[in-house]
Amino acid sequence: MNSHEFLVEIGTEELPPLALKKLSIAFADGIKTGLKEAKLAFAEVKIYATPRRLAVHISNLQSTQADKTVEKKGPAKKAAFDADGKPTKAVQGFARGCGVEVADLSEIETPKGTWLVYFLEQKGKTALQLLPDIVSKSLAKLPIPKKMRWGSSNIEFVRPVHWLLMLLDGDIVPATILGHQASNTTRGHRFHAPAELVINKPAVYQTVLEQQGKVLVDFAQRSELIRQQVITAAKENGGIAVIDESLLEEVTALNEWPQPIVGDFDIEFLSVPSEALISAMKEHQKYFHILDADNNLIAKFITIANIASTNPAAVKYGNERVIRPRLADAKFFWEQDLKQGLESFLARLAKVVFQQKLGSVADKVTRLEKLTVIIGEPLGADKVKLTRAARLAKCDLMSEMVGEFPNLQGRMGAYYAKAQKEDQQVIWAIKEQYKPTFAGDNLPLTTVSQSLAIADKLDTITGIFGVGQIPTGDKDPFALRRSALGVLRIIIEQELDIDLKSLVTASLELHPAIEKTATLADEIYDFIISRLKSYYADKGVSVEQFEAVRVCNSGYPLDFDKRISALQQFSTMDCAASLSAANKRISNILKKITGNLPSQIDENLLTETAEKQLYKSINLLSTKVTTLTQQKDYSKAMQLLAEIAQPVDSFFDQVMVMVDDKAIQKNRLALLNKIYRAFLQIADISRL
Repeated sequence: MNSHEFLVEIGTEELPPLALKKLSIAFADGIKTGLKEAKLAFAEVKIYATPRRLAVHISNLQSTQADKTVEKKGPAKKAAFDADGKPTKAVQGFARGCGVEVADLSEIETPKGTWLVYFLEQKGKTALQLLPDIVSKSLAKLPIPKKMRWGSSNIEFVRPVHWLLMLLDGDIVPATILGHQASNTTRGHRFHAPAELVINKPAVYQTVLEQQGKVLVDFAQRSELIRQQVITAAKENGGIAVIDESLLEEVTALNEWPQPIVGDFDIEFLSVPSEALISAMKEHQKYFHILDADNNLIAKFITIANIASTNPAAVKYGNERVIRPRLADAKFFWEQDLKQGLESFLARLAKVVFQQKLGSVADKVTRLEKLTVIIGEPLGADKVKLTRAARLAKCDLMSEMVGEFPNLQGRMGAYYAKAQKEDQQVIWAIKEQYKPTFAGDNLPLTTVSQSLAIADKLDTITGIFGVGQIPTGDKDPFALRRSALGVLRIIIEQELDIDLKSLVTASLELHPAIEKTATLADEIYDFIISRLKSYYADKGVSVEQFEAVRVCNSGYPLDFDKRISALQQFSTMDCAASLSAANKRISNILKKITGNLPSQIDENLLTETAEKQLYKSINLLSTKVTTLTQQKDYSKAMQLLAEIAQPVDSFFDQVMVMVDDKAIQKNRLALLNKIYRAFLQIADISRL
C-alpha cells in the first residue's frame, strides 16, 4: 500500500508565548488521534512551532483506509415474513433503506433466534478525503482558554489566522479551515522575508523556511541554539550564563530568527539585592543575567532579538535604555523599604484579607507565632527565635519591592531582616518559609526554618479545609495539595520526629472561626497523608505497599517512611510472597469471626506438631519484634518475622483451623491472631 508525507501549517498573528509549546503538542496529538481513529497508519510525527505558526509533518502516512464489511441488522426472521412466507413491511423497509431487495438479505443465528442482516462492503476513504476533517477537529480541541474573533467573521481561534498550508506529497489538500483555503505557500520572517514562499513537498519545508525565510521552525532546535548563544555570549563577556528553563522556553516562543545582544547597566544598581535586579530583567524584559566566578551578578545582560540588525549597537542601546528605569525602580523600592524597617509593615497586614472567614494576614501571623513554637520547641529550637521568625515572616508582603515583584516574598524579608541585624536563624526562616515551592525544590535547612515552613502550610491547610473549601478535581485555588506534600517532605526528608496528627488538631484549635466537628481533624490528616501515595509511587513503592502501611494509622510521617522502607526490603525476600499470602488467609479467617477475637493461647490445647512448632516460633520472636518496633527498627523486625514463613506454611498444610471442637478452634484462632498482630506492628502484609 502506498504511503505519503503530510504537512499542515496554520499561519497566524503572534501566538501567546507561554502557551505556544503546549498548543503545538496538542495540535499534533489531535491529528495523531484522528489518524488512529480513521485507522490510517503513519510513522514519524514532527512538530514545529514559532510565534507565527503551528505545523505538523507526518511521514509514511497510509494512503487509503482498508475496505471493510459493515453489518446492518434488520428485523427478526419471524417478524420479517407473514404466515404465508411473504415479506412484511418491516423487512421491506429495511431492505429499501439498504438499497437492495429482500432476496439480497442474509440470515444470521443468534441466541435470540434468526435475524435478517445486510452485509455492506464499504470502500475505504483516502487520506486526502479524511485529512481536512482530522485537522479541523484537532484545531477545535486545542486548549485555548479564550478564543478571538477578528473582522466581521464568526471564526474563532487563539489569534487571527492569515494562511493555511496543507500538502500531501506535492499535492495541495483541498480544504477550507478557519476561513482559509489550503495552499502550498507559507510566509517567512515578518521583516527578513515577508513574501510568500512555495513549499513543493513536505520534506523541504524546514529547509526552505530556514534558507529562504529566515525562520528556524523547529522549536527544540531554536531553543538549543538560543541556549548556546547565551552561554557563548556570557563567556565572551567574562561571565557565566544563568539559564532559567521557563525563561528559555518563553524566549524561544518569542523568536523565529534569534540573535544575541549583550547589554550593560550601571554598576551602581549592584547595591540592590541581585534577586530584585534579576526579577526586573527576567519578568519585564525577558533578559538572561550573568554571574561572575564567585556567583555574583555582573552589570550585564543578554537579550535575544528576533532580527539580524544591520546596526546591533542601536539594538543594544535601545535595550539598555529600556532596562534602566526598571532597575532604578528596584533601587528606589529597596532604599525606601530599608528606611521603614521590616517590623513597621506588621500593622498594615491587618488590612490584608487572608481569607474572608479566617481573617487577615495579621491574624495568620498571630496563629503562626503560636503554632511555630508548638512545632519547634520539642525539636530543640529556641522559643524566642521561633516567635520572632513567625512575627516577621509576612511583613515583606507590604514592602514596595514585593508589591512590584511578588515572587520575591520571603527573600526580600530576609534581606530586610539582615539589614536590621536580626538573628541568623530568624533570617533563614523568613527566607525559607515557603519552601518547597515545587517538586524537587530544596527544603528548609534549620529547625527554626522547618518549624515556620510547616506551620505556615499547616495553618493554610487546616483553615481552608475548616471553612469547607476542600480541593475537588483539578480545582485547588489555595494549593493545599502542594502544601500538604511540602509538609510531608520536610518531616520525612529532614527526619523530624513529629506527630502530625496532633499538630493538625493544634492548628485547628488556633482557628476560632472554624467549627470543630468530631471528624474534621481526621479528615484533614487523611487528606495530607494521602499525598504520600504519589510521593512514594515516584520512588517505586506500589499502591499495595502504601496501603499496607497506611492501615497502621501512624500519626508520624517519619515513622510511616521507616515502615515503607522495611516493607520494601521485605518484598525482596524469597519468603515475601508466601508470607503475604498466608497473612491474607489469616486476615480472611479472622474477618469471619464475630465479636472479640481470642487472644489467649492455651499450650495444652495444641495437639498437632505443626501448630506446636508455629506457637514456639512466634513465642520466640514476638518479644524481640515488639522491642524492635518500639525502637522504630522495622527492618530488623520484618527480618525476624520472616523466619516464621516455613512454620506458617506447615501449619496451613497440616492443620484445620475451623474444627468442630470449639475450644481447639478458639485456641488456633488465638494463635493466628497473635501472628497477624505481630506483623501489624509494622504493616498489614495481607494487603500485598
